Amino acid sequence: MRAIKRLLVFIGLGCLGALALAGWLAWVAASEVPLREPRIDFDIRPGLGLKAAAQTMREAGIGIIPWQFALLGRLTGRDRSIQAGAYEVGAGTTAWQLLEKLTAGDVTQSALVIVEGKTFRDMRRAIDAHPDLRHDTAGLTDREILQRIGASVSHPEGRFFPDTYLFARQSSDLDLYRRAYRAMEKRLSRAWERRDPSTPYKSIDEALILASIVEKETGAAAERGLIASVFVNRLKKGMPLQTDPTVIYGLGEKFDGNLRKIDLLTDTPYNTYTRPGLPPTPISLPGMAAIEAVLNPPSTEYLYFVARGDGTSVFSRTLEEHNRAVDKYQRGRG
Repeated sequence: MRAIKRLLVFIGLGCLGALALAGWLAWVAASEVPLREPRIDFDIRPGLGLKAAAQTMREAGIGIIPWQFALLGRLTGRDRSIQAGAYEVGAGTTAWQLLEKLTAGDVTQSALVIVEGKTFRDMRRAIDAHPDLRHDTAGLTDREILQRIGASVSHPEGRFFPDTYLFARQSSDLDLYRRAYRAMEKRLSRAWERRDPSTPYKSIDEALILASIVEKETGAAAERGLIASVFVNRLKKGMPLQTDPTVIYGLGEKFDGNLRKIDLLTDTPYNTYTRPGLPPTPISLPGMAAIEAVLNPPSTEYLYFVARGDGTSVFSRTLEEHNRAVDKYQRGRG
């Protein structure tokens, strides 16, 4: 074992005390660490020294003596290489293997991706299905989840930032909800402070609602700002937004993938064909690009857009231009 060889350099000192110390530390390094359970998970916080990290591991159920473990690390030159993260240790692990795990950053983290444009219902399904999370939210309502994470809102849609989240295995799903909620609050607040003062929002919540619509309407990322400008221009003129994704959201699980004319005519709080202004809540989880687009949209005169069918859109200033684009790209009359 390299560790033992390194420790035995003390023999060359010709000192009986050094020889005894080297032998004792070699024995410590090669000894299996007792575990309270067959598998122990623990977290090492950033900035912890080796002795503090050893104390954390002992409190987690790993039967090491902190000062001995710290001395092993110091005399083998590894005491300044401890890496923060989530770790797992199993039966049969020696003290040296444990030290190598900490210095190599051999962390045991899992990941969950919250996708931009998905709904909170989608997010919750993904979290509920993740095998590496502890599901403390099982049986809770959406409102109860918001209460448990200290959220100040009553509706969860749009309030969680879409991103890739790393977490220690078997950590609480409430922790993930809390992190995603705080990430959205922080990023949205910063973007709000840099907003174009000419935008028509009465509150930061209105900006979030429109960002969620833009997220759903955007087919090509390069057009996100133009789509935002259409909706901003419509809001300024008092025109209805007339956007299908809000209608679909209002239908909920009744939506079967086919949006019908009757759906556009049936009034709901989310039908932006029958009701002016913004819907009452966001309709998706918007990403940062959509938030930035609605808070700082380009200056345009566009009031309409229609999909070409290839992911991009045609933008128009007048209803006449728009109708021609609809005939060409939607009705095939071009």
